[in-house]
Amino acid sequence: MRKIRLTSKIRFLLLAVVILAIPAASFAQFGVAITIAPPGLPVYVQPMCPADGYIWTPGYWSYGDDGYFWVPGTWEEAPEAGLLWTPGYWGWGDNAFAWNEGYWGTSIGFYGGVNYGFGYGGLGYQGGYWNGGAFYYNRSVNNVNVTNFHNVYSKTVINNTTFNHVSYNGGQGGVSARPTAAEETASHEQHRAPTALQTQHVHAASTNHALLASVNHGRPAVAATAKPGEFSGHGVVAAKSAGTPYKAAENKAAANKTSGTRSTANKTAANKTTATRSNENKAAANKVAATRSNENKAAANKEAATRSNENKAAANREAATRSNENKAAANKEAATRSNQNKAATTKSARQPAATEKPTATHAQSAPRQAAPKAAPKAEAAPKAQSAPRQPTVAHAQPAPRPAAKEAPKTEERPRQ
Repeated sequence: MRKIRLTSKIRFLLLAVVILAIPAASFAQFGVAITIAPPGLPVYVQPMCPADGYIWTPGYWSYGDDGYFWVPGTWEEAPEAGLLWTPGYWGWGDNAFAWNEGYWGTSIGFYGGVNYGFGYGGLGYQGGYWNGGAFYYNRSVNNVNVTNFHNVYSKTVINNTTFNHVSYNGGQGGVSARPTAAEETASHEQHRAPTALQTQHVHAASTNHALLASVNHGRPAVAATAKPGEFSGHGVVAAKSAGTPYKAAENKAAANKTSGTRSTANKTAANKTTATRSNENKAAANKVAATRSNENKAAANKEAATRSNENKAAANREAATRSNENKAAANKEAATRSNQNKAATTKSARQPAATEKPTATHAQSAPRQAAPKAAPKAEAAPKAQSAPRQPTVAHAQPAPRPAAKEAPKTEERPRQ
């Protein structure tokens, strides 16, 4: 058995509202605990089934901002062949009434033992069955046109429960039924949530003022419809009578209590939300500040490390440059001195002493010319003498030219 409390139902309904773009305000009421029992089930007849494959979904009392309102019974097309509808029901527990949502499944589960009629007598479903992909209707409990419907049969349904129009299970005056073993098994099978049309049907009922129990006193003008959401036309059926006497005073007190509960709950929720947001904002601000501080520290450390590395690199480069310059200057100076020393040594070796005659190192001096002979006799022509051969000089150095012979000076006679 899938038992959903009111707080769970509002979550489901809000999800359906978002999907179907239905205003969420219509379902905000399900967040409160309900201590007053729903009215009795109204007396009405079933409208005719519109087509093959439609399953009857009985009407029930739901709860809204203005108290209980009636959700008309309607024919709903099964979402898939082989699926049956297990109605929802009100159940008493934890000092409040909670709504247990209906669902689609291959078998009928527990629905509180509430006698909704039309095949839902409080235990199982006697309105029909699936066979070979077609639904067969029991005409003894369903309003079907036998001319148009061929999958029909007739079987008398015997209700072992007292039909007293009670609309809830447990609590004071409620049905005391408990799930059977078969119903417990069905509750653990795979289920499908109400269809989108069913959700729209509930929403349309919640916005219809005439369906409020405080307005119709348990006798709604639209008790059932041929199709979901169609609240006017020939397919609409009005209730013949209320299921039980309507207790306006209790409903009013419940409404006032619920209103006060809602106000307190809303204020508490608002304060809680504000505090949560404030704490979240503070935490976010602290996180951002810490992140920025860490980023700034990291950036400063990185910048300092970069500068230190740059300074070290610059100092190393400068030291290396100076060292290279000093080495180059020292090498240059040493080379210059060495060259100068070599040049000085060579020059000193080549230059003769002042008291000594220079001695040719690599060249021999030319031989001295012989003194001129006496003038030959007139009658004899002097023989031409060839010039003496110059000696070979080492390293091809030119021989020195002979000094020009000065003519003998004429002695000057002393003056008388």
